[in-house]
Amino acid sequence: MKRDETSGQGSGPEPQGDAAAAFSSLASPLVDEAIAFAAELGEDADPESFHKLRVSLRRLRSLWWAYSPLLDKDSNTRQRALFKYLATAAGKTRDWDILLQLLSDEIAAESASSSELRAARAQALATSRETLSNANVKDVLRETLSSSTKALNTAHDRVSIRKFAERRVSASEKALRKRMKRAARAKQSDYASFHEVRKAGKKLRYLLDLFGPVLRDKHRQTIKRLKKLQKRFGALNDVVASEALLGQNADLFAGSGARDSVLQWLEKERKRRLRSAGKLLRDA
Repeated sequence: MKRDETSGQGSGPEPQGDAAAAFSSLASPLVDEAIAFAAELGEDADPESFHKLRVSLRRLRSLWWAYSPLLDKDSNTRQRALFKYLATAAGKTRDWDILLQLLSDEIAAESASSSELRAARAQALATSRETLSNANVKDVLRETLSSSTKALNTAHDRVSIRKFAERRVSASEKALRKRMKRAARAKQSDYASFHEVRKAGKKLRYLLDLFGPVLRDKHRQTIKRLKKLQKRFGALNDVVASEALLGQNADLFAGSGARDSVLQWLEKERKRRLRSAGKLLRDA
């Protein structure tokens, strides 16, 4: 992807400030945000609460990836795995919400209001809440922040936050371009390649949001292209995830005859969205 050459000012760490010292000011708001969203996950939790929590955890994982050159490799790997584990726990309920929304919006079938599906969603909610409660999100995230901040404050290597951010954004851009080329050459049935593009695009978008104030370029066009990519690839992922969920819970449609029609629609829609995603890659 091409980079913009427009410079500008923004709030956040000072461009010439130390990267290690800037870590806490970047990470603390994300940790507080994730803790606040986790606290909202009551029995009548809004579906968006799970989505917001998962996004916050993914942003944390991206920030820890960005700082991996300055942190202990094994410790950083464990911390990023923790963020992924918590995000996956929140995502289990979110996946049911996406499926139910697809059925409601796109399919005029009795399955859209299936009590079995809604009961499964309720069970997923209970499991997500239990997992996140047992994980003690608040204390775990604060401890993770504290240990990483301490490690960075005692590190010997020093680099300006601007130089460091530009290096990490550049590395993320390179990874995205590599995955886009691979997916553009892949067979349309190779969803894994498309999924890798989606993940790399999200990581770059999160880094541009986090480091934006200290970067020389505002990356306006890059962000615009990333939004388009995320929207199209996100729509594809919704269908793929819904197919997988139904495949894992085939018994919910037992005897209704609805499962086959729903899966047929999802398969057709997956192929359509794969073509759309592939066209976007070829046109990039």
